[in-house]
Amino acid sequence: MTAGAPRVLLVDDEEAIRDGLASFLTRSGMEVETAADGEAALVAHARWRPDILVCDVLMPRLDGRSVVRRLRAAGDWTPVVLLTQVGESSERSAALDEGADDYLNKPFDPQELHARVRAVLRRAVPGQPSLASAERLVSGDLVVDRTARRVWVAGREVALTPKASLLLDYLMTHPDELHTRERLLQALWGFELAVSSRAVDHRVAEIRRVLGDDAAAPRYVETVPAGGYRFCGPVQRGTRP
Repeated sequence: MTAGAPRVLLVDDEEAIRDGLASFLTRSGMEVETAADGEAALVAHARWRPDILVCDVLMPRLDGRSVVRRLRAAGDWTPVVLLTQVGESSERSAALDEGADDYLNKPFDPQELHARVRAVLRRAVPGQPSLASAERLVSGDLVVDRTARRVWVAGREVALTPKASLLLDYLMTHPDELHTRERLLQALWGFELAVSSRAVDHRVAEIRRVLGDDAAAPRYVETVPAGGYRFCGPVQRGTRP
């Protein structure tokens, strides 16, 4: 990351959103440049070399996911936070698989965006791929193959439901970050409005049961009273054999 204020390239085709967020992030101590679509974003990125991109998904000429694919194909690991109106969890999962570092559903609180940007920048290692782009995630004797959606504990394969697998993946790609139940619901369940925050608790309980984790002395998922959950173990990138 550059010295001084973080450099944020904000990409959105809606001028009102672009101007409003740019003003907010600037007041929050960040240096901001804007672009109105994906093609303009790639030009600005090559010229300005931002520390992070905040990029809308649905845009003319070149959409946000295509921007991520172009950057990663070129070996560029500048962090990207996607802003999406897509409610399907499969779309959000695909965005992460393609190399985005995080995403927020529109509409969102600008304070939440600021917090996500700062969290992604804290995790980022300049010039290196992020955990969100890893083929495998490793924490002690826990191994998660993100492409095959398979999980091993101490060399033994275990089975998680699809939603629990997605939740474990999300927590491991955001290690040591506290996530409220509402945040996890928004990120992983999206617009499935009938789902309550208890759904998060049920899936965390499943993860603990399947992984053999102890809530009282967790190796993996920690409960923060009145806060939410976080992955408390160290996480490293792994590769498929």
